[in-house]
Amino acid sequence: MRYMGLDIGDRWIGVALSDPSGKLASPFTILERSDDTADLETINALVTENRVGGVIAGLPRMLNGSVGRQAEKVNTFIDKLRDELPVQVEVRDEWLTTVSARRIMQETGGKKARGKRDDAVAAAVLLQAFLDEL
Repeated sequence: MRYMGLDIGDRWIGVALSDPSGKLASPFTILERSDDTADLETINALVTENRVGGVIAGLPRMLNGSVGRQAEKVNTFIDKLRDELPVQVEVRDEWLTTVSARRIMQETGGKKARGKRDDAVAAAVLLQAFLDEL
């Protein structure tokens, strides 16, 4: 089964996809946020077009494990995803995925500067951790 990983931010949503067998995650695209309705439609279209069987969304918890303001906003969006998507949406702690993504990009010759480029890589890090659990 193919899975989709989402790194949900205020300005961007990083999207990763697994291979069809659900073993290997890769960065796929970055969506610029507009409004929840349009964002949900775009994600739903990607799920359908890519025959995704499950979505893994990252939850940005605080370093102490608590749910902060950003995680509350992401949780609200995840609830909407669950209502709209025809597949199961699971949540995973995305603790340090962006840090890991930046490190990967530096090691592979990517840009050092922070920016939207790391969002899809962070989604892939999140998704690969989930796939490894399976």
